[in-house]
Amino acid sequence: MSPSTIRVAAAVLIDKNGQTLMVRKRGTLAFMQPGGKIDAGEQPVEALARELHEELNLRIDPAQAVYLGQFSAPAANEPGFTVQAEMFQLRIDVAVTPAAEIEEIRWIDPMGDGGLHLAPLTRDVILPFYRDSLATAG
Repeated sequence: MSPSTIRVAAAVLIDKNGQTLMVRKRGTLAFMQPGGKIDAGEQPVEALARELHEELNLRIDPAQAVYLGQFSAPAANEPGFTVQAEMFQLRIDVAVTPAAEIEEIRWIDPMGDGGLHLAPLTRDVILPFYRDSLATAG
């Protein structure tokens, strides 16, 4: 793995209305899936559970996280870096609140962009993948 690769675990969080959660970190413009960097020796699903608790006060059961795969795209906030995300999908029916470095959260219809400036990974990879999964499941 290249030193310019940022390894993260992130989640497509879906609420009871089928909307997906986007988060924006303080001092940035791009909205993206919640999640964060995987620490050394940490399993991706453990990193996800830790990050969701830190960023959204959300406690998840790691066994409920459905692994979607590994996805890569140019990093939104670190020029010249690539973000490599271990993606999971989770359905939640509890309120979440921004914490830690999260400045804003927004639930959007995954069929569109919610009028938001989305990170490349979200816009070009994750949301299209999720839409395709809905189309094939339906």
